[in-house]
Amino acid sequence: MRSGNPMLRESAFTSAAQAARMGTGGVAAASGMTLNGVVNRTAILFLAMMGTAAYVWYAFARAIAEQNEQRLGVLGGAIMVALVIGLIAALVTTFKRDWAGVTAPIYALAEGVVIGGISLFTEMQFPGIVLQAVLLTLGVFAVLLFAYRSGLIKATENFKLMVVSATGAIALVYLVDIGLMFFGIRIPMIHEGGTYGIIFSLIVVGIAALNLVLDFDFIEKGVEVGAPKYMEWYAAFGLLVTLIWLYLEILRLLVKIRGRN
Repeated sequence: MRSGNPMLRESAFTSAAQAARMGTGGVAAASGMTLNGVVNRTAILFLAMMGTAAYVWYAFARAIAEQNEQRLGVLGGAIMVALVIGLIAALVTTFKRDWAGVTAPIYALAEGVVIGGISLFTEMQFPGIVLQAVLLTLGVFAVLLFAYRSGLIKATENFKLMVVSATGAIALVYLVDIGLMFFGIRIPMIHEGGTYGIIFSLIVVGIAALNLVLDFDFIEKGVEVGAPKYMEWYAAFGLLVTLIWLYLEILRLLVKIRGRN
């Protein structure tokens, strides 16, 4: 059992399930992880993220339109602080899974600030692009969920291996690009709106989308092995990480396409 999402590893559910089955005196946990529970907690995290994103949008939209340098500086600082808070919350959630009920909402709120800021800057440059990206992200999520639940797509071991390998390759490319950026160098073509840049973004969007299938499968397996209740928050957190990645990659793809016109 393997997931492309590093937040949803096999050991995350199996070790938690073992701990739940062996409570005080070897008594099993009274309640365990359910699909409905994961759905509800994912909705809570999603709404928390959208709430802070909407606040950032409406608080700074006028400042960007008027090129208010002071307000833009505040927004830039808020995004940087939120990035740090989100990273810390993600790391704590990963290593202290039973804290996910607190740290996952903190991550969602922080990422809302980041998403809201990035989306606002992009919208001012390409009007209407954010709505397109949101609708495409939700559409991809709905289609893949339907395909998974109906059995049209099955997370076989070969499928999982392919997605995990592709995800790792993309992560490596991004890490190398970030490292080269400090020396004033960028990997050619992948950031541009040309044919190769668009093809690269299409591939990344496809891999991000396929990670959702692995996440659905992994969450289902977590329910089957009897993971404890707090793992619902952890699973919802992992799913949100994938959704954020998918949205940002779709937004990036649309920017490349719109930039060519």
